[in-house]
Amino acid sequence: ARYRPMRIGELIQTEVSRLLLRQLKDPRLSMVTISRVEVSSDLRHACIYVSHLGSEDERKAALEGCTRATAFIRSQLGRQLNLRYIPELAFKLDTTIAYGVRISRLLHDLLPEPPESDDSHV
Repeated sequence: ARYRPMRIGELIQTEVSRLLLRQLKDPRLSMVTISRVEVSSDLRHACIYVSHLGSEDERKAALEGCTRATAFIRSQLGRQLNLRYIPELAFKLDTTIAYGVRISRLLHDLLPEPPESDDSHV
């Protein structure tokens, strides 16, 4: 029974990503990526996780832009998806990607520089 919410989440992710690329002209949304969508088991609510690799202020602005576009996005989903009921949408920042990038940078900074390779003996 968990398959249907996952499938609807994938459809919503695809469609919202398309809307971000092609129809939403808000400059705050230019670098937003939809990382995942979680749909409740009753299909009434969808939490859309967005990631943005900018500064903290840019991430907050991106989330605000998504939230302001909720009604438009929901109406477009109603047109594009053949569902009896379009879930209520909530946007949340997904910090896992930014966290991963930060950890990678920290690890990179900790590692010693590799020795220069000497290609003269090849």
